[in-house]
Amino acid sequence: MAGLSEGTGPAPVLRFAPSPNGHLHLGHAYSALLNARIAERWGGRLLLRIEDIDLGRTRPEFVAGILADLDWLGLRFPSPVRRQSEHFSDYAAARDAMAAGGLIYPCFCSRGQIAAEVAARAARGEAVPRDPDGAPLYPGTCRHVSAADATARRERGAPHTWRLDMAAALQRLAEPLVIRRFSPDDGVLETVSADPARWGDAVVARRDVPTSYHLSVVCDDAVQGITHVVRGQDLEAATDLHALLQRLLRLPAPAYHHHPLIRTEDGEKLAKSKGSESLADLRARGITAEHVRARLGF
Repeated sequence: MAGLSEGTGPAPVLRFAPSPNGHLHLGHAYSALLNARIAERWGGRLLLRIEDIDLGRTRPEFVAGILADLDWLGLRFPSPVRRQSEHFSDYAAARDAMAAGGLIYPCFCSRGQIAAEVAARAARGEAVPRDPDGAPLYPGTCRHVSAADATARRERGAPHTWRLDMAAALQRLAEPLVIRRFSPDDGVLETVSADPARWGDAVVARRDVPTSYHLSVVCDDAVQGITHVVRGQDLEAATDLHALLQRLLRLPAPAYHHHPLIRTEDGEKLAKSKGSESLADLRARGITAEHVRARLGF
């Protein structure tokens, strides 16, 4: 292991990257404040990024709410703030480069068709492998569609995603794939093996936009010069896939720290989709930012 302590090497660059599809809650506050603490401790910079590729769920009021919540917490960020929706051409270029290299393929399957195929395999007694999030791996229905057929279907306007050909991607690796993890206390680094195969032929570009969370985040981290990524443990497994995309696209790989999640008294993680109490709700109840910071250990 090697040390990455204050004063050694270039100043670190971190980022807080929320999605504007709901209001921030205490879990987001913890992640933002931890990023800020590490950046301050090491004399680095903390950037804000708005991850708004999901155009159907993004709302201007959610973006405004994010900015208001972070300001309330006392956090300040350099301008301009990067918004993913303004950089679709960058992600399309990365997607096209992987397509030209035979690393991804168009998938014309609907969610219903995929679910039916998975169910049919299970009914036949075949094993149904699942990804780290518990979803069945894509069964590979479109992996062997001929290039001519795929092109013709795309030219006819057939809806499609782009999937990573995991087997082909792994064959391109000249050396083992690893991830650098760091301690937020002393910066000590350790290297661990990555296992992206457990994600199968993951989607790298959606039907509606030329990217996915996975593709956008590795492109953005490279463009913004992110050296250290601090995010929740719920994204730890995804780092294996991110490490693979970084290698395939010849992008620099940050060091990672995945912090524990803030949970309810019942042990459930906080989530926008579950209606967890938002920072705006706390503020409306008269809770101060100082109280929130103290509650979260800051």
